[in-house]
Amino acid sequence: MEKNPEFPDLLRLIDERSTAFRAAVAAAPSLDAPVPTCPGWTLFDLARHLGGGDRFWAAIVGAGPADAPPPGAAEARAALEVPREREALLTWLEESTDLLLGVLREAGPDTGSWAWWSDLQTPRTSGGVARHRVQESAVHSYDAQLAGGAPQPLPTGVALDGVEEFLFTCVASLSAWPHEHTTFDFHASEGRSWRLTVDGDGARSARIPAPTATTGEDLDAAGAAVHGTASELVLYLYDRIKVASLHLDGDAGLLDLLRAWEPEN
Repeated sequence: MEKNPEFPDLLRLIDERSTAFRAAVAAAPSLDAPVPTCPGWTLFDLARHLGGGDRFWAAIVGAGPADAPPPGAAEARAALEVPREREALLTWLEESTDLLLGVLREAGPDTGSWAWWSDLQTPRTSGGVARHRVQESAVHSYDAQLAGGAPQPLPTGVALDGVEEFLFTCVASLSAWPHEHTTFDFHASEGRSWRLTVDGDGARSARIPAPTATTGEDLDAAGAAVHGTASELVLYLYDRIKVASLHLDGDAGLLDLLRAWEPEN
């Protein structure tokens, strides 16, 4: 079974996806272009969000183990003065990413860190932050490309880790599922699959064997199973595309329940 990216790979991928984001900003016809996948936002708003996120998480990781963000971190992010001239904005974005990467390199993968997610399946460490920031940078690069009219699929390696990272970080919870126990399967056409189980004990995910042409679905069929490329699965999970864009087996209504569920982390 394929391993997750190592810490140096995560740092490289943050850099690569951030570079892709800046390229999309540089190529867009206007910083005022609307971002269809982020209603109400312009491309400038999106750039402010991603660069501000890099600086925010640099402050979080730099503060070390904590039960809350450092005092004033959220306020500092809200008060950021971001240049509106394109070249200056691109420089600011690059500096934001460099700041985050420098802090992560100094911390290494195992330094404790505050994080908004549960530590059930994703550690509250600098390594956990790095893995999540890869996906933030990747999905927002897609958003920026879409705003410029030229969206590209997420790179396969990023997307394969992204499905698992989303399930382990954004969904894992001890909050009781308020409906009948069920499971959701996510099958990437690149040959990797995951099962999300939700019940009275909460939500947890695990890799499962991918279906094959000879065996089909697992005999223990899921309540709903979504099939697509890894990029499509990530974009669906982040609500960038609709499930109608993918192949679905089972009860589509269960996916609506999952989308509406707001568990506590």
